[in-house]
Amino acid sequence: MSIINQAIAPCSKCGHQHTVTVYKSINTADNPELKDKVRDGSLFLWECPHCGQMNLARYETLYHDPAAKLMVWLMPEGDISETQMKAITLHTKAMGGYTLRRVKDMGSLMEKVLVNDAGLDDVAVEMCKYVTKLEMVQKMVGQEQKDAFMASVFHFYRCSSDDAGSEQKAGEGSLLTFMYGMDGQMMGVNVGWNVYQDCMGILERNPQMRPAEGFELIDSAWLASKLA
Repeated sequence: MSIINQAIAPCSKCGHQHTVTVYKSINTADNPELKDKVRDGSLFLWECPHCGQMNLARYETLYHDPAAKLMVWLMPEGDISETQMKAITLHTKAMGGYTLRRVKDMGSLMEKVLVNDAGLDDVAVEMCKYVTKLEMVQKMVGQEQKDAFMASVFHFYRCSSDDAGSEQKAGEGSLLTFMYGMDGQMMGVNVGWNVYQDCMGILERNPQMRPAEGFELIDSAWLASKLA
């Protein structure tokens, strides 16, 4: 069941405080309309009625898609208590086949949902980002430029076919598109299906790289710890 509350938040521009809607939990079975709002980020935006400024609402929420067997815990502040984590982990384990993830920001929640909807493995996607960065940085000149690029954050945007730009489920011939910020601009790069398959092969040969049970934070820092 989705849990919807009200909270008071100040506008980032004019400072006036207003009542905004916050979702302490999101269940896409009960409220399927919320899924698209998570995917495009609009669920976390609110417009100030005083000055018209669009604001980002930052709060904790548990995203639950029963059909996809996906739970993602958005926690902008701090960590989940061990007791709470174990209780939910055991509950979902009894239901079987759940993917549990933890994220720190709204953009990462959007990404986890998009990756899952595309039928992709988020660990392999993180490896694709890393491999792609290494290939791209080789063409750059100057260590400062290389360091800045390696520090940039890649986000999965969509999966599409070779001959069309429409979003689709992942499969043979697919292109994975990643977006990243560089020099104040948003850039995109397409990655071939073969790169993703190679990363999946690495994971199959190295099962110790798989995350432990529970709400694991799977991001570039997590992957770096596995490759160290």
